Amino acid sequence: MKIAHLGRWAALLAGLFVCSPSLVLAQAPGEADALVADGAGGEPLLRYESPQKQTWRVGLRLETRGANCVNVVATFPIPIDWPEQKVTLVDQQVDGMVSNWGPRDLAGGVRQVRLLMDQAPAGSTIETLLTFEIERSRILGPSPEQIEQLTIPRRATGELRMAMGNSPYINTTDARIKAVAREIAAMEADNDWQRIELVYDWVRDKVSYTEGPLKSASEALRDGTGDCEELTSLFIAICRNLRVPARMVWIPGHCYPEFYLEDAEGNGHWFPCQVAGTRQFGKMDEYRPVLQKGDRFKVPEKKTAQRYVAEFFTCNKLRSNGDPKPTFIRELVE
Repeated sequence: MKIAHLGRWAALLAGLFVCSPSLVLAQAPGEADALVADGAGGEPLLRYESPQKQTWRVGLRLETRGANCVNVVATFPIPIDWPEQKVTLVDQQVDGMVSNWGPRDLAGGVRQVRLLMDQAPAGSTIETLLTFEIERSRILGPSPEQIEQLTIPRRATGELRMAMGNSPYINTTDARIKAVAREIAAMEADNDWQRIELVYDWVRDKVSYTEGPLKSASEALRDGTGDCEELTSLFIAICRNLRVPARMVWIPGHCYPEFYLEDAEGNGHWFPCQVAGTRQFGKMDEYRPVLQKGDRFKVPEKKTAQRYVAEFFTCNKLRSNGDPKPTFIRELVE
């Protein structure tokens, strides 16, 4: 998966910021209602089974080397709860040189840690490491009878608007993508679920999995090749042209899409599918943790939307003999 191109972004100057002995984690914005809706009115549409636990460590190791650093600011994303995932902070190691740190939510489905250091003397190694226990479950999809009741929402309101329209590398308004959407819209389908499955099969049939430099959804369509990012982007772009909200799900080394439908009571649900890899539509056999969900994040210091929320580091150097070495950590402990 290619995310190096996303770069680092400027210091976050506002938002939720605490100096606390413990980091508070919460449910992802907009997802709590889905848990209630899934269990209402009889059998749940989505079931979460066979949970497995992993321990992950994330954070920053700063080696100042020959640089005397002041006004250090760093951010890094951390995992959060989703319907299929429960995250618990089990350990934190915060160096005494860190003057302030805490969580900050971005709209859409990302939580960061932002930390400040007034100074970091030359020759120092300063670490902020957070250890999380992540319990992730398999997702089992709806029954054939339930599928018949699922429909495309009439309007995308609120946070659903972030799962429509253009996103970085998901150029929904491209003429070729719109033509494909019209072609699929003209195909016979018994219901809206089957309509989206036609999109899924079309992308898997027409675009071969090939590793290479990142390209847009329309370029993957033109070339007939792409990796997990391009296949996912193209599926999302076609769905959005069919008025189906869809978004990226980012996990270590991979990504896949989710699409959104409403049940007979008007409750909305996100359904996963695996566009690149073993066929999985409306379900997901995956235990790698969800890092982020979404593909159009608003970052205050960027004029354009960001596809993925990357890490950031900046500092001022005094009496410098070289540059500091920040290393962002995301590793499986057990």
